[in-house]
Amino acid sequence: MLTRSLIFVFLSSLVALQMSQAFDAFHKELPRSGQASGLPVPASTAPPGVSVLKADAQGHFRATFKINGKPIKGMVDTGASLVAINESTARRLGYGAVSLDFRFPVATANGSTKAALVRLKRVEIGSIRIDDVDAFVMRDEALSDTLIGMSFLKRLSGYSAGKQALTMTR
Repeated sequence: MLTRSLIFVFLSSLVALQMSQAFDAFHKELPRSGQASGLPVPASTAPPGVSVLKADAQGHFRATFKINGKPIKGMVDTGASLVAINESTARRLGYGAVSLDFRFPVATANGSTKAALVRLKRVEIGSIRIDDVDAFVMRDEALSDTLIGMSFLKRLSGYSAGKQALTMTR
């Protein structure tokens, strides 16, 4: 009986130590207060028609946007003339190979390539919704991330970027 009790105490201690280490590892992954998470401020804290994105560790404004009703991770890029998506994302959004005519020459940070022009039904972030947004579709090897460019941003009533946050107003 004493042996069983000792084994039980030993195993309980071992489990407690493992749980402690797992909790510490999980806690390190969480953003610290004051550290930007890249997530939009919850709609309950932002007034209607306003969306605030916190900067990530690299100072980029990333979030999950809804494009044509589907969640798509994207990064706001004021240097991009249009919203830019890759071919795989375009297909997820319902644009087939037949509708993609890669005939427009574009200059990117990675060099020159060709893009197809499409019109997105809508782009949403938080309580902001913009309909009929022009976008370029590029081949997957030319673009890995979705870029939310000026064809979306210029349709807002305003936006402002600071070191820690990007505020968009409709």
